[in-house]
Amino acid sequence: MVKSLTIIFLYLFIGDTISTLLNIPIPGNVIGMILLTISLKTNLIKLESVKPAADVLVKNMAFLFVPPGVGIMIYFDLIKKEFIPIVISYFFSTLAVLFIVGKVQQIMDKKNESNN
Repeated sequence: MVKSLTIIFLYLFIGDTISTLLNIPIPGNVIGMILLTISLKTNLIKLESVKPAADVLVKNMAFLFVPPGVGIMIYFDLIKKEFIPIVISYFFSTLAVLFIVGKVQQIMDKKNESNN
């Protein structure tokens, strides 16, 4: 458990460091997650090495959303003021995610069919 948490937090630290040093507008946790995914796909890290901590984090995911939910309450006036732009951007970003995920799934299905 300690080893798997160390690996996850190490990738979080690497992602934060890259984001800070390169001053790019991508959050460090996203960069760290991408690097961890690449490491898992290339077998640089074995799934068994991170699975114990990942299982605990996934099981308690609802609890982890409480602080950001409470944080939103601080910005309620700003959300009220910018409600229409937020709803429009939310709608179009949801459509974009659905489209991209659908296209990626189609590509992966075709790739799997050609391999079989």
